[in-house]
Amino acid sequence: MGRLTGRTVAFLTSDKGIEEPELTTPWQAVVEAGGTAVLVSAQPGTVRAVNNDLDPAGEYPVDRTLDQVSADDVDALVIPGGTVNADTLRTQEAARALVTAVLGAGKPVAAICHAPWTLIEAGVVDGVTLTSYPSLATDLRNAGANWVDREVVVSDVAGATLITSRNPDDLPAFSGALVDAVAG
Repeated sequence: MGRLTGRTVAFLTSDKGIEEPELTTPWQAVVEAGGTAVLVSAQPGTVRAVNNDLDPAGEYPVDRTLDQVSADDVDALVIPGGTVNADTLRTQEAARALVTAVLGAGKPVAAICHAPWTLIEAGVVDGVTLTSYPSLATDLRNAGANWVDREVVVSDVAGATLITSRNPDDLPAFSGALVDAVAG
């Protein structure tokens, strides 16, 4: 049995512009640790990934739509980056609500690269130390966060774990922190 056997980790995406390694690498880490990974998006069907925000990459099937999942259904939430993905998610009320519900339930949330835009819009960064793609530093500071330039930052948000990383280069540390947090 793996460290995450019996645990479900939701990966929250829009329908396009997801940075492929930021979806697939932590997904693989969850599965290899014995967990169940599920892809959650606003619409059914498939989502389209990219590499370096521009180059088309794979398509991935949606397991559940946002209206089919709640904080009770998952043990953690991962928000991959990708500029378009993050910009779309932050405008979706149901996506923001899922983030706040998962954190409110004391469960880990992990966001990489541009994904902290969604955290800002969900109103969960004030007073929290975190990292992101460097271009978000001013946005995060303006929202009350303490932005730092590190490969991974693990912070407490009202008793829940918030994990953030800067970019795909940080995926080993990000994925490791995710598995550790979900394993407890």
